[in-house]
Amino acid sequence: MKNILLLLLLLVVSNVSAQDTIIPLWPKDKIPNQIKNSEKEVHEHDEILRISKVQVPTMEVYLPSKRDATGEAVLIFPGGGYGILAYDWEGTDIAKFFNSKGIAGIVVKYRLPSDVSQNDKKYVPLIDAQRAIRLVRSNAEQFNLKSDKIGIIGFSAGGHLASTLGTHFNEKVYKAVDEMDNESARPDFMALGYPVISFGEMTHQGSKRNLIGENPSIDMVDYFSNEKQVTEQTPPTFLLHATDDTVVPVENSLLFYKAVKEKGVSATMHIYPKGGHGFGLGLHDEHLKDWSGRLIDWIVSLR
Repeated sequence: MKNILLLLLLLVVSNVSAQDTIIPLWPKDKIPNQIKNSEKEVHEHDEILRISKVQVPTMEVYLPSKRDATGEAVLIFPGGGYGILAYDWEGTDIAKFFNSKGIAGIVVKYRLPSDVSQNDKKYVPLIDAQRAIRLVRSNAEQFNLKSDKIGIIGFSAGGHLASTLGTHFNEKVYKAVDEMDNESARPDFMALGYPVISFGEMTHQGSKRNLIGENPSIDMVDYFSNEKQVTEQTPPTFLLHATDDTVVPVENSLLFYKAVKEKGVSATMHIYPKGGHGFGLGLHDEHLKDWSGRLIDWIVSLR
């Protein structure tokens, strides 16, 4: 399987222009926690491409031209309350933006929690996230990347997944399926856009319910309240939120910023007075449209 993946990767990087390819995260019939079922993946397009019932998790890789490439990559986790993926709005659009700055953008189509298609569904998004970063890191040379410059970004519930990866990267949540699982799953940097962080009173109830159910234990709530899981090894973090977000309260970002600061982790935070929730790149808002530039400036500062 790895030879097939390497061939795909080589075909991509052989072209000098930016393009994309879709690569499965797992070898066929070796997807962890998967139950044989009759569900089919659903795509709905009404201004935003919404994907649900993901059965085969993949990553869609957008590479800049070799001439422009910085060697950095960002894995992108779209949001959608752990019920759908806002796949273009918070995924491929973001990848194309990174490409314009010489950075590889890799959209992760992770599985969404399902009682029909999965065992122990609460760990499934994290399983796919760990696998995705290991897969990228193990093939850094083929992607023309620096293996120590691989970061992540997540939006809303995708921000919860990203912060879960950033705080639980060392935990063994699945059995290795090949040598690529020997790679580190620790992101080198992490950006969180209007993220769900806490599963406490400031949470987004839909994301919490979809991931850990209606009546989770206190231990499980704490486990996925990522402000409580920060350590000195949590990656440098960029936080973005709007004060008037009524879907995911800004306190989520504030809690995480406080937590990383207390552990001595480098962090920057941009809080806007207006913007609501789910603004993506914010290109049509005079105040929000510069956040992506600030993110690039921050990534540059880490070089």
